[in-house]
Amino acid sequence: MASAANKKTRELYEKAAGRKRLWILLLFLAAMGIAFITLNAGASHLSVTKVVAALFGNGETKDIMVVQNIRLPRLCAGLAAGTGLALAGCIMQNNLRNPLASPSTLGISNAAAFGANVAIIVFHSGSVVNSGLGQVVINNPYIVTVMALCFALIAVALILGLSIIRKFSPESVILAGVAISSLFAAGTMIIQYFAADSTQVAAVIFWTFGDLGRASWQEIAIMSAVVAVSFLYFMVRRWDYNAIDGGEDVAKSLGVHTERVRLGGMFMAALIAAVTVSFLGIIGFIGLVAPQITKRLIGTDKRYLIPASALMGAIILLASDTLARTIISPQVLPVGAVTSFLGAPLFLYLLMRKGGVKG
Repeated sequence: MASAANKKTRELYEKAAGRKRLWILLLFLAAMGIAFITLNAGASHLSVTKVVAALFGNGETKDIMVVQNIRLPRLCAGLAAGTGLALAGCIMQNNLRNPLASPSTLGISNAAAFGANVAIIVFHSGSVVNSGLGQVVINNPYIVTVMALCFALIAVALILGLSIIRKFSPESVILAGVAISSLFAAGTMIIQYFAADSTQVAAVIFWTFGDLGRASWQEIAIMSAVVAVSFLYFMVRRWDYNAIDGGEDVAKSLGVHTERVRLGGMFMAALIAAVTVSFLGIIGFIGLVAPQITKRLIGTDKRYLIPASALMGAIILLASDTLARTIISPQVLPVGAVTSFLGAPLFLYLLMRKGGVKG
């Protein structure tokens, strides 16, 4: 009798796991589909045949330049940034046990932006090239990244200190994140106010708008490396994150060093946010919405939620960027504005649905 019950339980488990793997496969196919659409979308109307030929270095020189030098880097930047921001939001929501946690809601993005502003204005690491619409050039992206990371880690330290040492509730942590975000936003405005010349202010303003098109191949490689290492780290810790879902006492009884796991996860999440913000500007709502949508599809098991959230983040960001480039073509909207415009009502919809947000 017990053997039959165990067999039935095992069959139900395998069936549920199979559904989750199917969802991950479907999300992967959707990500590949939107990636192909992204390559085809733009002011230069190229046929699918020309895009594929240009991708492999064949066809007209103009087509090859458009696909390989403009669209392909933008696609790769979107894949890296969308994947990374969704991973950061997923881990933050788990480690703080708060479904509203993300780099933007906890003030980490604004803290990283403040650090980048310091690097651009104080250390003169940014300038504007007058090329029609204007293009921001970061003279020393490594100084910008280091400064962004330092201030992002300061924000993470404040959040962890309030949630662990002062034992803030999940709601209080979000309110603290709003306060931290406002603090760094105010600091950014003060730095801009005392900028030496208008060129520096213009560089900061143009840079702040999230834009996938400004990253070079070297910066894309750095983002991709950081996201890949973080993904591997999160997957290694997936069982620890599942244990934390059960509560602090349960996790410790299973031998999980909760403080170490939290610190490691938050550091990696902050690193992703800092690198993304320093290279692409502020892109909001991806880390908040992508894990919430994914949880409704496959549940909270981190073995499946982590890779599925990464794919969902890439899908949302690439779709937003495609919309930003085509809605009023040939003008290109900042992708950060599009993600916020689409993400805010979507998140309100998730809040109003039965069950609200899921932790």
